[in-house]
Amino acid sequence: MLPPAPWRERNDLAALIAALGPGQVRYVGGAVRDTLLGLPVKDIDLAIPLEPKEVMRRLKAHAITVIPTGIDHGTVTAVLKQGPVEITTLRHDVSTDGRRATVAFASDWQEDAARRDFTINALYADPDSGAVSDYFGGLDDLAARRVRFIGDARQRIREDHLRILRYFRFQARFGSQPADAEAESAVSELAATLKGLSRERVGMEMMNLLGLPDPAATIARMAELGVLAVILPEADVAALTALIGEERRQGAAPEALRRLAALLPPDAALAEAVASRFRLSGAQKKRLALAAGRNAAPADPRALAYRLGHEPALDRLLLTGASTAPLRDWDIPIFPLKGGEIVARGVKAGPEVARVLRTVEDRWIAAGFPGAEAVARLLTAALAEQA
Repeated sequence: MLPPAPWRERNDLAALIAALGPGQVRYVGGAVRDTLLGLPVKDIDLAIPLEPKEVMRRLKAHAITVIPTGIDHGTVTAVLKQGPVEITTLRHDVSTDGRRATVAFASDWQEDAARRDFTINALYADPDSGAVSDYFGGLDDLAARRVRFIGDARQRIREDHLRILRYFRFQARFGSQPADAEAESAVSELAATLKGLSRERVGMEMMNLLGLPDPAATIARMAELGVLAVILPEADVAALTALIGEERRQGAAPEALRRLAALLPPDAALAEAVASRFRLSGAQKKRLALAAGRNAAPADPRALAYRLGHEPALDRLLLTGASTAPLRDWDIPIFPLKGGEIVARGVKAGPEVARVLRTVEDRWIAAGFPGAEAVARLLTAALAEQA
């Protein structure tokens, strides 16, 4: 039975289920799994035997906003006050090529469950009674913290190659040791199929994995099974383990991008290449490159934060094992000198103003960011030196 949970008390969810009709819908996937584990639920997914057009018709008849987010694959999204809910028609696969699937709508719950990836993700629950439907031993696997593919593991991976990385992400979240032998054999044997996936999908899945509380052991196992060499051959797992230990020691929140930096050698050009490989954003690429610029522990953490920004400075400090304490409750100050003030002191507008500005700013940073009066004295001294 699905235990009580705050999300199950949502009035807007109850209204949605009522609009779809009694006995028509079941909760599925992560909401069921995480509730059974006593974990907070972020996303709510519903499964239903009704086809998408009928789902949309019923919701519109009850003035519930609905968006055809993936209608060709059977998914629509109900826009509710307390958060969106995805509703997907029962399906079975017609054809797959490892990257995408052609599906047909179905009416059989077990048939729908059979096309899912892991047994712990193929659990359905009745909204009214809370009764859980388990077609492939997912409840036992959940109790044992075992991540197991539904049916033949190799077949599940051939249907969608990204399931290799999803396996490791779920293993990091829910798995125990020893891991499922068939799953590990399959992901190792078919690791090369990851080369056929879009780089964006691989990058997104890796970032999701690296953002978990402690993925180090799982990343190490990916290396042992030959998976990491396919997608990130430059990786140094020992450095990741050290970083996670440092994050814990200093109370730093998990940060996927910083952990990716730990896996890479301190080479800015390589970091940019990996960011492009994973289709990261421009801001992410810049931050990864800055983290790759690390060498020894910075002498002045606040000066580093002023020049690079708060987050890049935290990255470098944690990656080099330096204390982040100087940055706690410290706001990066604004340099209180403008070029116009230098011109007013008799310096001709142009490159010389910029040179004086840099000189004073460097000395202001070295002095520990003093106030305006000290800056005025620094400017006077700089101007005297050039006279």
